[in-house]
Amino acid sequence: MRAAFLPNVSWAHNVPVRAKLLALFVISTFFLPFSSVVSMGCLAVLAFGLYISVGKQGLVALRTLSPLLYIVAIIIGFHYLNGTLWEGVVAGLRMIGMVLLANFVSITSRMNELMDAVMPLCRPLRLFGLSERRVALAFALMIRFVPVLLAIYSGLQEAYRARSGRRNSWRLIAPFVLRTLKMSESVAEALSARGGADGFR
Repeated sequence: MRAAFLPNVSWAHNVPVRAKLLALFVISTFFLPFSSVVSMGCLAVLAFGLYISVGKQGLVALRTLSPLLYIVAIIIGFHYLNGTLWEGVVAGLRMIGMVLLANFVSITSRMNELMDAVMPLCRPLRLFGLSERRVALAFALMIRFVPVLLAIYSGLQEAYRARSGRRNSWRLIAPFVLRTLKMSESVAEALSARGGADGFR
């Protein structure tokens, strides 16, 4: 889980996590009504620009998101077959932009910082008998898992290409699911050993 965090300090690391989450919400809300290739292209360019701004490690982090392009290609291909190519392009660009932005917050924020930023918003859940720390942990894990899962799929792609000469195949789905379940079990065991959400610092 920690491998997704960029250890080097950059301007993005110095920005408070709440400010980054607020910016993510504002940008998502702003681009939500738009459905043109130009607007979604601007969103994707903005996301790529953020990675470039943090230096070489940002570019390396972009490579771990390469499996996202395969998913986008499937979406565009589906729309092409249904005669709605440009709608597929818009959907693909929106997915690229939003995933990149969420991942950028993840790789420039520590887990405990994400939890501390979200916990105040979760306090009203006490009225329903829910633990705000557990909900905050679930939110932080959701953000953190995006780049980790994509990195796992990217590794499977590289191994498959080394064996077959091809990069993608439906055969990758089964090992991807198995590795995801194994990782989830490992994370659950680690959390249990550390005392659950209350022990995650």
